[in-house]
Formats: sequence, C-alpha cells, structure tokens
Amino acid sequence: MRRTSGLFTHSLFGPVLKIFFRDGKMPSLVNTEIEAAVKGFLIDQEKMTEVVERMTKEIKMGLAKDTHSRAVIKCFVSHVQDLPTGKERGKYLALDLGGSTFRVLLVNLLSEADVEIVSKSFNFPVTLMSGSGKALFDFLAECLSEFCHYHGLENESLPLGFTFSFPVQQQGLSKGILVAWTKGFSCEGVVGKNVVTLLQEAIDRRGDMKVNTVAILNDTVGTLMSCAFYHPNCRIGLIVGTGSNACYVEKTVNAECFEGYQTSPKPSMIINCEWGAFGDNGVLEFVRTTYDKIVDKVTPNPGKQTFEKCISGMYMGELVRLVVMDMVARDLMFHGTSSQKIQERWSFKSSYISDIESDAPGEYRSCNKVLSELGIVGCQEPDKEALRFICEAVSSRSAKLCACGLVTIINKMNINEVVIGIDGSVYRFHPKYHDLLQFHMKKLLKPGVKFELVVSEDGSGRGAALVAATAVKAKL
Repeated sequence: MRRTSGLFTHSLFGPVLKIFFRDGKMPSLVNTEIEAAVKGFLIDQEKMTEVVERMTKEIKMGLAKDTHSRAVIKCFVSHVQDLPTGKERGKYLALDLGGSTFRVLLVNLLSEADVEIVSKSFNFPVTLMSGSGKALFDFLAECLSEFCHYHGLENESLPLGFTFSFPVQQQGLSKGILVAWTKGFSCEGVVGKNVVTLLQEAIDRRGDMKVNTVAILNDTVGTLMSCAFYHPNCRIGLIVGTGSNACYVEKTVNAECFEGYQTSPKPSMIINCEWGAFGDNGVLEFVRTTYDKIVDKVTPNPGKQTFEKCISGMYMGELVRLVVMDMVARDLMFHGTSSQKIQERWSFKSSYISDIESDAPGEYRSCNKVLSELGIVGCQEPDKEALRFICEAVSSRSAKLCACGLVTIINKMNINEVVIGIDGSVYRFHPKYHDLLQFHMKKLLKPGVKFELVVSEDGSGRGAALVAATAVKAKL
C-alpha cells in the first residue's frame, strides 16, 4: 500500500490540491472550460460544514424510534455489544459476500499475537447477482462445502460468522432481514427475509458438513472488531471500496430501536449506519453534479444510495469517464476523438484513477498505460494533465465527503480520542486518500480531538470470527 508523507510538500499531491487548498493557481495545461466542467466536484469548507450538519440530523433520526422509519441513514442495531478483549480463542469459519468478491475463511484465534487465517476466493458468476435467491445461497453453500472438504473440516462442528455487506436490519446476532440490495445485486426472494436462515437452509440441504451460522455482520462491523482486537480504542469502522459504509460504538441508551435499550446491562452497542443512503431524500443535491445524476439513472437502484454513489469505487471511474466523454464531445480533449472502449459504460475502472494519480507531476507512465488499455493513442501532455485533473477532482470529493461522515460520527460520540479502522480498495490503493482524509478531518474537527486512521486487517475474516466468538460466548 502506498502512503504519502508531508501533506503540503509531497509531490504526488500535484496541482489540483493547490486549487483545493487555495494556495496556488490552475495549472496552465488544463483548459479553463475543463475547470468549469468539474467545478461541481470541488467542495469548499462551507459546503463540507453543511454536509456535517445535515448528516448529524439524519443520524439522530435513524437512532430515534419515532423517526427511524422515515430516516435515510437507518442506524441499524448490530446486536454486537462486546468489543474484543484480545483473549478470544478457537476455530471459526467465515463467509464474506461483499459485492464483487466472495471468500470462505478458516480463522484460528490462537493468541493475541497469533491468528491463523486460511482463505479462498471464489469466482462469483455475474448471473447470480440478478437470479434467484435460492441459486445465490446454494452457490455460497457449495463453495463452503468445497472449502471444508479440502481442509478436512466436514466432520468438525464449527461456528460460522457471515459477513453480508448489504443493508440489513438485525433482530439478533443471528437474525438479519435484508432491507434492500445494493452494489448491483437484485436477487429475487431475499429482500424482507432473514439471510442467516437462507444460508443455513442451503447448508442443510447439502447435508455434507457440520456448520452452524451463529452470527451475521456487516463488513464495517467486522472492520471495527478486527481493528479493536489490536487497538482497544477503536470505535469506528469504515469501508471505502466498491461501496461505502461506516459503523460506530454508540451508548446503548441512545439505540432506541434495540429492544430493552433502557435496561440493557451493557453500556455500548455497535451501530451500522448504512450511510450510503444519505441524500436519498434530497439533502445532498448541493454537492451533486449533472454527472452524478447521469450515473444514478443507469444503476439498478436509481434514486438510492446517493452518498455512496458520490464516494465509492463502484462509481468513481464512471464519473471520470462521463466528464471525459463530455470534454471530447466539446473538442476539449483528445482532438475531439475517442475510442470504442471508452464509449462503453463502466469501462473506465476506478483503479485507473489510483494509477493515474500515482504518477509524479510531469510524468505520465501510468497514465499512458491506462490510455493504451482504453485504446486512446497520440495524446498530448495537456490531455494527460486534464485527465489527471478530472481524476483528482472526483477522488478528492470522495475523500472530503468521507471526512465529513467521520467527523459527524466523532462529534456524535462526543469523544476526544479515537482509532478508526478502515478497509476497502479505494482507501488501500489510492495514493492520496489517507492524507486527504486526515487533512480535511483536522480542518472540520474541534481543536484537541485526536484520531488515528488504521488499516483494519481482514475485517471480513478475523472480524467475522470475533463476532462469531461473541455469539458463542453469549450462548454459554
């Protein structure tokens, strides 16, 4: 993973951050019309403060019983009330269905310093994303069976933690009702159902392994739990990858949708924010662009997951592509010509943004490679500089909005020191994202508040095992 150093001095930040920080001028190689086209992505401090204020209101609505039903940030109760102590032990299976990937893992918690993880990623057929729910869960069970038999686990009674990274309303550690599909999924017969039951039924239909699904969790909860195993002060989990979401530790008395919230002997509850839906009620229109609205219309869930569509890896590449195609149509880039490849929807991968922004100023090695893959040849330096500028505008807005969300949560928790566990491809592989988050969070937070951004190692595996351990302990 690449990490940058000094926020103002590091060369990778290039000309665009000078614009954002208002201590420089527009690079001469970028056409002023291109600057105007991406102006909507350049969110200033005033707008960021407004995002925090609006998000604070929505989170409070999600937590309160009276307003939960109409809240867009649902703040679902995770039913995870115990953070890791570092003393958890034992073997656990984990399934991780996070969107574009699917993994099966065996996690052996031997000691705080010794955690063995064996995993296998499976090719996920795209057809399953829109097929029947039964076909989806039968496939998951088939992969689990293959994994167990390969490792000789078929006769061991093992508890399983199911990382299911979609909006779920949990009614217990092992009962989660799917509220809506996201990330391009639209399987029939799953919304409104307990996904743990659907998985367990698929496992039982096979009858060739002794596995009991004891807990369901969101990937953000797994991220928090995994990080807290090593960092006791971790209180927030964040995902910025294909999708985006966050969770945090709330006082149980504030989690009004938790039955017995006033009488629970345990003071804390992890809340799964489901912040991707922030803005579905129109409160984010002031930071959206015409390009955002075009992307939204071609997704399987138009009008939904507004915040996520502004910041996550599933959409950032398409936003860049749309801006580029607009500039080409106006003869402002590539001499007004394009390739067949770049005209295809979703052809500009979000990983291309990280590649292009990894080039040092004045160098275009990665940019040239991306353009070659897209079939665009004979570009001049101003075209490459413009492409980098567009990428930086889109990725910087993502980091700024993410910073707003984290600041909102820290303010809500009213704490002065916190560790934030983070995972996801955008955060891990974008060369500037970490420092952008830090910079903008410091600008928005009250003086004296300290925070640390930590990469959470395998939240979907180790985190799922730790939640499963919690579930097993609760039954003893």
